[in-house]
Amino acid sequence: MTTTGLDGFALLDETWRTVTPDAARRMLIAAVQAFAGKGYHATTTRDIASLAGMSPAAVYIHYRSKEELLFNISLVGHETSLALLSSIEGEGATQRLKNAVAAFAGWHAEFHTTARVVQYELGALSPEHHAQVAELRRQIEQRMRSFIEDGVQAGVFDVPDVKGATLAVLSLCIDVARWYHPDGKRTPDEIGALYADLVLRMVRPNQLTDF
Repeated sequence: MTTTGLDGFALLDETWRTVTPDAARRMLIAAVQAFAGKGYHATTTRDIASLAGMSPAAVYIHYRSKEELLFNISLVGHETSLALLSSIEGEGATQRLKNAVAAFAGWHAEFHTTARVVQYELGALSPEHHAQVAELRRQIEQRMRSFIEDGVQAGVFDVPDVKGATLAVLSLCIDVARWYHPDGKRTPDEIGALYADLVLRMVRPNQLTDF
């Protein structure tokens, strides 16, 4: 399997390392590449099998349909994001929010191909699968909201609308996957640091004094 122009097999394999057996993992990686390149609806199972170096019939050994492939991609992607935010530590609310935004934005840059599929193909999921993913998204939102709420309660953040601010922060980070290109001027870590600084400027009390 080639890696040109995409996240790369090594990076994707890191994301999907819990998926077994190997053939099922290869199929998911190929589906990510195909969906990102052509879009879910324009992609065929034959396209996916070709990228995986397998026969079209092999897809159905591990996945019942193209939609089930998308669901598994979305499930793993959202579980990874939730685990990432759940692992955030830091001394004080400011540092925790900074670390959370840096990690979340950085992930959407480093794994931009995967993230584009995870974030922008939700409408193709079946109602049942969409409901499962929606619950994970609710938990992700709650984790990010908790970082902002901690700062408000500690008196270090001035956020009149915590829910609105949370959605703004999540949207800012998620959108990185739409435009990021590995040949750009900033690395994923640099993007994470930039976005963390921007978000802290959003939530901190205004330090300007009127004269």
